Amino acid sequence: MRVFIKKTEFIYLDEPFKEGCLIMSNHEGTKAPLAFELYCDTPVRFWGNEEMNSGIKRLYRYQSKVFYHGKLHWNLFLARLFCLIAAPLTHMFYQGIKPISIRAGFNLKQTISDTIECVKERKENIVIFPEDSTKGYLPVLEGFHSGFIILCERCLREGIDLPIVIGYFRKSDRKYIFDKPIKYSTLKEMYPNKEDLAQALCDRCNELGTMFKEENK
Repeated sequence: MRVFIKKTEFIYLDEPFKEGCLIMSNHEGTKAPLAFELYCDTPVRFWGNEEMNSGIKRLYRYQSKVFYHGKLHWNLFLARLFCLIAAPLTHMFYQGIKPISIRAGFNLKQTISDTIECVKERKENIVIFPEDSTKGYLPVLEGFHSGFIILCERCLREGIDLPIVIGYFRKSDRKYIFDKPIKYSTLKEMYPNKEDLAQALCDRCNELGTMFKEENK
């Protein structure tokens, strides 16, 4: 895949993240996850939609109708045609990276438990893409879903004060910019309301997206 996907430059405003961090980033379609998987020196574990981490038939339906048609705004017929090839490849890719499935409703507790085990037992870095993609993947994010706070709160009760790192992938020059880590407990003190906390992190993500552009030099 590296033959077809150009190298990404990883830029850190602090030291590169090490172990047990929660990394939150924009998605930029398939580009941000692929940049992580192909070019990041530090191993990470993704949160991924349960449908994408399931059998190939369910993956095909989700990928063609929801992802390519709904979020990337492809023609539905072309999305279905393309996914006849893309879905089997995506299935193999997901089998390789072994993401943690994001489950809905009551089953979300299993997602949280699986994630805590990864952080607590194996010190893995967790990557999630919390942006509101109702209108598709936008260069300027409109908001973060606040569900990640459930994970942070559970970790805090387990004695884990998650360091949170915000990242922004800019596709125009393939730069991935990462902020310095900040502890969840610190953010909680600054923003007691979970919606305010989520929006503050979203705003910071957008700020990162404006940094290190050629015209700023």
